[in-house]
Amino acid sequence: MWARQLASVTKTAKSSSSAWWRRASSSLDARQDEVKKPENYQLVIVGTGWAGYQMFTQCRKHLVDIEENVGRAVDLVVVSKRNVRPLLLHFLYTPLLASTTVGTLEFRSIIEPLRDSMFSHESDFHFANVRDVDPEKKLLKVESAISEQSRHRQYDIKYDALVLACGSRPLTFGLPGVEEHAYFLKEIHHAQRIRNRILENFEVATQPGVTPEEKQRLLHFVVVGGGPTGIEFCAELYDLVLQDLVHKYPQSSKYLGVTLLDSSEILSGFDKHLRAVALRKIQKRSTMKILKKNCIEVTEEGVTVEGGEKIPAGLVVWTAGVGPNELTKSLTVFEKSKRGNILTNQYCQVLGAPEIEPEALWDMPRRSNVFSIGDCAEILDYPLPATAQKAQTQANYLTSLLRGKNQAPAKPYAFRSKGMMAYLGGYEGLFEGR
Repeated sequence: MWARQLASVTKTAKSSSSAWWRRASSSLDARQDEVKKPENYQLVIVGTGWAGYQMFTQCRKHLVDIEENVGRAVDLVVVSKRNVRPLLLHFLYTPLLASTTVGTLEFRSIIEPLRDSMFSHESDFHFANVRDVDPEKKLLKVESAISEQSRHRQYDIKYDALVLACGSRPLTFGLPGVEEHAYFLKEIHHAQRIRNRILENFEVATQPGVTPEEKQRLLHFVVVGGGPTGIEFCAELYDLVLQDLVHKYPQSSKYLGVTLLDSSEILSGFDKHLRAVALRKIQKRSTMKILKKNCIEVTEEGVTVEGGEKIPAGLVVWTAGVGPNELTKSLTVFEKSKRGNILTNQYCQVLGAPEIEPEALWDMPRRSNVFSIGDCAEILDYPLPATAQKAQTQANYLTSLLRGKNQAPAKPYAFRSKGMMAYLGGYEGLFEGR
């Protein structure tokens, strides 16, 4: 009975989804035949992470509402340099990234190609680096990112409203050796490098002449950072050993060990009772231990922790948080937080952007159409975690403003967490509802 009901619901959902897709496709297909008009309202989105991609998909879905609200045709323009080779511009579903490092999932199963999305005109997507923003002239200055040879191709993109969703990069704290020797886990190419290194180390361990001490170093993996990413990577390694490596490498797998470095509590964003559950499960695993110390250096041979202790390792995975990337740092025209992120008010308007609009939209505090959302943005006196959930809700909020659904005076953005999840390995995990 449940199967029949589920099939019925699925069929209905697919039918509704297909109907919406056909309506949207026919509308945009018709528009693709038109010449791009200079008088169109240019809504430019920088970035294709959780905030930027959600902003684009929601604006595309509600394009008719937005056009009615602004009073003219709207072009959705996206600028991004996120890419994997061969040339594939994409959105990455990061919660499943750790699963690709060990082969539980394949890389292409967690990416959404952007060119498969519907753009009104093929020139509305720019594979480019942002060089600067001129908020007085409403210009985004970019250079082509297609190849090294194309970088000389620099041009300007005009905007009427600009949404900066630049994302973030791994936070290294300026520690020696992290950039050179640690493996990050934030992009698809990071996961590819980690998977290759794991397999390489196991293959080297099987070769003649490798001492037991060297095998132990090669197959000792250090994970720095006890947040969800670090814990889930450890969980995937645990599953990999139990389900695969003990059969493929029955002798070498005995040398496998994982050390998690974090000076504070693991999964600190979770309730203390759930953290205790996770800690007990991890401590029961003979292959894994938690060391409550700070890492102070990463070398080719392993890590050094506070106190000077050296821990040999064949792989160091760095998951110790995120911070502003080079683009965010370069945008000096806008106000920045102490962490270096773009500072906004609670309406996602960028502070420091000149107030050049004739009037403030929806009675917002500033006469500016420059917004910032996601990891690169920080709301003044309203600290929030750098999560996909926050990025998506900010994109939804901003889309509702553009649609005119948040009527004047506009209500400020407020974050309400829907909960958190973390995989612990062995088909077990944590869920905290809110």
